[in-house]
Amino acid sequence: MALLAFDTCFGAVSVAVRYRAATGDWTIREAYEPRETGHAERLMPMIAEVMAAAALEFDQIERFAVTVGPGSFTGVRVGVAAARAFALAATRPVVGISSLEVIAARGRHLLGARADGRSLLVAVDARRGGLYCALHRDGTTDGDIAPVLLTPDAAVTMARDHGALVIGSGGPLIAECATTAGHTIDTELASIEPHARFVALLSATRPSASSIAPLYLRSPD
Repeated sequence: MALLAFDTCFGAVSVAVRYRAATGDWTIREAYEPRETGHAERLMPMIAEVMAAAALEFDQIERFAVTVGPGSFTGVRVGVAAARAFALAATRPVVGISSLEVIAARGRHLLGARADGRSLLVAVDARRGGLYCALHRDGTTDGDIAPVLLTPDAAVTMARDHGALVIGSGGPLIAECATTAGHTIDTELASIEPHARFVALLSATRPSASSIAPLYLRSPD
């Protein structure tokens, strides 16, 4: 199926379309831009650019996918609202994926053998002394921990309990906290962001839904 995916949750905007080319091979066209602000202004033009590069019309898209959070409140709202609008207008199903799961998938891809056999603790700085955290095991969902808001101390405990490698912008804070307590925590990829390529890959085989809802984890400022 042709699938359009995008992410606006944190400090980047990305779009990917996964489709079968004329040769019958699966192909992905994508675009990615680091962006702290202006997610709403950039998302639609980026979608148009990726669709044009793939030579696809919107009526050829059979499924939409988006990161539903956690993330910045504005970024999450932008992505979820766009996915809802596309799904409604095209009468096509939509899939929501956690931004932290997407980071975990991208992290494994970037780390390669360094992540083999390791659990990954995705930790993203949520400001105000909090971290968005999720634990992802290697090759199985057994024992995974869904996105949760933790203090740095609690994140250190989770990482140590599972022997996890920490990735994400919360990694340096966790490492500092661990050092203060006399522990050592492995951290990598402190600047990693979600990427729509991995939203597309993860959502291709997921059950679709008639609607999706944002995952905020905490009240707005």
